[in-house]
Amino acid sequence: MNIKKISKEQPENFEFNSENLESAKRIIKNYPEGKQQSAVMALLYLAQKQNDNWIPLAAMKYIGNFLKIPYIRVYEVATFYTMYNLTPVGHHFVQVCTTTPCMIRGAYKLVEACKEKISPNENELSKDKNCSWVEVECLGACVNAPMMQINNDYYEDLDKEKTLKIIDQVLNGQTPKPGSYRGRLNTEPENNRKTLLDIEDASRQR
Repeated sequence: MNIKKISKEQPENFEFNSENLESAKRIIKNYPEGKQQSAVMALLYLAQKQNDNWIPLAAMKYIGNFLKIPYIRVYEVATFYTMYNLTPVGHHFVQVCTTTPCMIRGAYKLVEACKEKISPNENELSKDKNCSWVEVECLGACVNAPMMQINNDYYEDLDKEKTLKIIDQVLNGQTPKPGSYRGRLNTEPENNRKTLLDIEDASRQR
């Protein structure tokens, strides 16, 4: 897995759009007076989502001014947590889990698919600059291993062939259906449910 790096190419300016500005104000109201700096992680997420999945230095400075804290405090958080991208990753950011449960169920076949369809190396943009991939630690869907995350959606119970089809759809501007690719509901047993058999549609029992 590659070490996080700061992009050499940086935009000069950044500011929240009107929607994210209102979201940021609502988030800050959740914290007591004088503790607004605790909103830094949520605001970094907003900035990353607005800026095609990565956070430029200008966004960190903007958030520092927004929260009235030193810029270095924002920088420390952004560089510490792996979910913040500090270089362009494209509009479609693919994260492949290769932790033990996914690995023993074939995660590296998913990695092969990413290398073939997106780019030979992690953190490397596709030819159209619209997509990249990276290996990550546990994404919390071990029961449905192997799996990957594309932006905010999970794609589970995958193999190489299914992964190739999903990536093809993404690269062609389509939105693949998220969830299990073995047809099971959420994390129910692979060979159908063993409990609640008297309920016709378990998806309604939530």
